[in-house]
Order: sequence, then structure tokens, then C-alpha cells
Amino acid sequence: MRRRLWHALRQLVRFGWQQALSCVFPVVIFASLALTKLIPLPWLPRYDWLLIVCLAMQVWMLRSGLETRDELKVITVFHLIGLALELFKVRMGSWSYPEEGWTKVGGVPLYSGFMYASVASYLCQAWRRLKVDLVRWPPFWLVTPLAACIYLNFFTHHYWIDIRWGLFALVLIVFGRTWVAFEVGHHRYRMPLTVSFVLIGFFIWIAENIATFFSAWEYPDQADAWRLVHVGKVSSWLLLVIVSFLIVAALKQFKEKRFVVERDIRPPFYN
Repeated sequence: MRRRLWHALRQLVRFGWQQALSCVFPVVIFASLALTKLIPLPWLPRYDWLLIVCLAMQVWMLRSGLETRDELKVITVFHLIGLALELFKVRMGSWSYPEEGWTKVGGVPLYSGFMYASVASYLCQAWRRLKVDLVRWPPFWLVTPLAACIYLNFFTHHYWIDIRWGLFALVLIVFGRTWVAFEVGHHRYRMPLTVSFVLIGFFIWIAENIATFFSAWEYPDQADAWRLVHVGKVSSWLLLVIVSFLIVAALKQFKEKRFVVERDIRPPFYN
């Protein structure tokens, strides 16, 4: 019994370490948010310094081999997708960037796209480090329209009804039989893909609270004083995680030109 508990603890630590290594880009962004908030830098507004840091980090990750050129393409696409969403949401008053900046377009600082890109960066890094496989992945004629509808709902719900709960139901139907398989310390594990969506969305919500605390952006109810981001935002991040995951999955499966078949994989922390 003691041996099993010790093995489970070691595997959990290994898993946590691999996750931490996969979060290099988000960690740099959060550290930069904190430092530029606490220590004002000269010559340029804070948002512009953040853009310089993000660009430098992206170049370093590519040149150091932490990211491949194919992964950079996906991250760039997600950067543009996130920036388009930011421009729309700021215009609609969903949140704002109150500080000054030379690199602001439509009230949105260009560094904000890197916050979305960092999610895709984490997925690419974790995918490679944990040797992720997808089991019983649904056909792309189902996945692609679902991802498009999820993204479009972020825009259309301002003018029409919010169909996010219907989209959640479709996600459960389409991905209900899909598992994500991964490797930790030469042991293979798996979990339902929908569970991984929820976990990533929840931790991004925690990161969002840290980001707004350091004034990365500001919700209307945070104008006078910072307060916890409403827990309902978890659902928004969950949907956005699904879109980003599907984009990364499309890259990986196109690159490998194969689909993973069902195989015998031991459950988590089983020895």
C-alpha cells in the first residue's frame, strides 16, 4: 500500500513538473504583468513594454527549440483569433484596457493577443511533453462546424440568444466517447477529453483573476476596485479552450497523418 502511495505521489509530482514546463510562456506573461505593475518602466507605456516582452519571448522559444515552426503557425492563428475577439468585446464594453499605450488598436493593446496565444502554446508544449494521443476522435466534419459555432457565439450572443449551454450539450455528445491519453514517467494514462476541457478552463479562470489583479485588463465591475472574476466566466474559458484544443489537434493529426486507435491503457495512478 505504501509503495503504491509513494508511486502515485512521484507520478503526480512528475505530472505537475511537466505541466509547469509547458506553462513557460504564460508564466513569463504573468511575471511581466506583475513586474510592470509594481515597477514602472521608463520611456514607453506599460502595454508597449508587455508587447516587447511577449515578442522577445516568442522569438526565444522558437530559436531555442521549445516551439517548432508548425506550432508557431498555430499560435499565430490563435493570436489573430484572440485579437479579433478582443477588438469586438472591448467595443461592446465587455471589458477594457484603461491604460495608455502606443500599440493600442481600437482600444486593445496588441500584447493581449499573446495571452490567447499562450493558451495554444501551453497545449502544444503539453502535447509534446506528455506524448498525448487522442482515442476515438470524432470525424472532422463534426468537429469543425462545432468549433466554428463556439467561436461565433462569442460574437452573436450580443445580438441574439446565448446558445452556450446548447453548445455544451453538443460537446458532450460529440466528444463523449473521446479520451485523451498521455504519458508520465513511462506510464500511460487517460482521462475523458471533456474532463480535461473543464480542468484547463478552470485553471485559466484562476489565471484570469491573477491577470486582472495586475491590471492586464479590467471588467466593468472592477473599475473602482479589484474583485474576483465571476465564476460564470469559467464557461467562457471552457468554450475557448475547446476551440484552441481543436486547432492544435487538427495540426497534430494533420502532421502525423494518422488517427490513434483504441488500445489498452491503464487508469491514472494505477500500478
